[in-house]
Amino acid sequence: MTSSAEPADAGTAAGASLLAPGWAGSPAASATADRAYLRALLDAEVALTRAQAALGLAPAEAAHAVGAAAADPAAFDARSLAERARDGGNPVIPLVADLTKAVGEPYGPYVHRGATSQDILDTATMLVAARTLDLLLPDLARTERALARLAAGHRDTPMPGRTLTQHAVPTSFGLKAAGWRSLVLDARDRIATVRAALPAQLGGAAGTLAAFEAYGATDPAALPAAYARELALRPPELPWHTLRTPVADLAGALALTAGALGKIAADVLTLSRTEIGEVAEGGGGGSSAMPHKANPVRSTLIAAAARRAPQLAATLYGSLVAEDERPAGAWHAEWEPLRDLLRLTGGAVRDAAELAEGLRVRPDVMRAHLGLTHGLIVSERLSAELAPALGRARAKELLTELAARTYAEGRSLGELLAEVPELRGVDLATPTDPARYTGAAAALTDRALERR
Repeated sequence: MTSSAEPADAGTAAGASLLAPGWAGSPAASATADRAYLRALLDAEVALTRAQAALGLAPAEAAHAVGAAAADPAAFDARSLAERARDGGNPVIPLVADLTKAVGEPYGPYVHRGATSQDILDTATMLVAARTLDLLLPDLARTERALARLAAGHRDTPMPGRTLTQHAVPTSFGLKAAGWRSLVLDARDRIATVRAALPAQLGGAAGTLAAFEAYGATDPAALPAAYARELALRPPELPWHTLRTPVADLAGALALTAGALGKIAADVLTLSRTEIGEVAEGGGGGSSAMPHKANPVRSTLIAAAARRAPQLAATLYGSLVAEDERPAGAWHAEWEPLRDLLRLTGGAVRDAAELAEGLRVRPDVMRAHLGLTHGLIVSERLSAELAPALGRARAKELLTELAARTYAEGRSLGELLAEVPELRGVDLATPTDPARYTGAAAALTDRALERR
């Protein structure tokens, strides 16, 4: 039985959430849990003292003392920090008090010296983001490799192309999988670019670095670069307390990634319907009421993440409108949506890798579905190829007439064409075969697979 005194983050600290199966247990869940944030906040504080020691603004012993006191995040009570954060509006203020106490004299005064709360929390957020993105990239690579195998293996597998929910003209499953892979590579490239650009934050109370000068820095502008080096983050060109490009870029890359994977999920959900059954997830989920079901759970969870991500990103874009040199509310509004976005996208990336690696493709079903329209799926080709023999107007008139008859009489378009006197002696086998009307699908697939 769970005690009512259980820590508020007992679930999320372990990477679990009862109502979030999409990201529960994922690497991103652990990387964004309260404990992970606390680790990043402590890392940011330690790096600040080390950077000042490296520039002669603090004794080396102070850096050692702060590092030793911050070594174990479990020594700090995350629940207490969260509750005390209400007094100052952020968790850095109580953390600095606890860390200063843990360091003790004579080096406690070097904790957080010259910084403002936003410096530490922004920097910690960039650390959490960097550590989470580093976990996303390998799963995106897994997804890409699996989709490349599907595209190459089904380069010449014909299937119905669908537009506005209806059969249009034939395509190939290889081209579809190659398109999915292209989206994954787009996401990978954006994630990698954003990851490389994540900056540290250091500006002091109003972004002027004035306090560091007051503490003896002859060149306070050199401190942010030293700070960034300690954290393996990019040195900031300017303090970005109200210049929120890094967060907006991160939001955009994450939302695009969720959306790109959502497109794959949407296609799989459609193609795995009972009435279609052209693909199936490798390990379908069960139903609590219907034993026969094998639900496409991976795709479902990815689709759910893709639906939520744009609204989370919209909040982060809205926070670009941050007044003055330090904003009231705009910065605070970022924290939860950004963590949710990291978690959702991280879970979707994990599920996409499992989906792609386990996807079962049914070429025989795809081939059979090419005949569902009694041959009308190649009417575009026939319209073009019959025009020289019949004239454009007559070809269109004939195909319109025969299209109605295919359904009324339950006969194929090829059969009906063979009975047209004007077409005696015309080879109709090739133009009426849907599998031989996939255009440049194979070449386009090959071209797409050249991308690395």
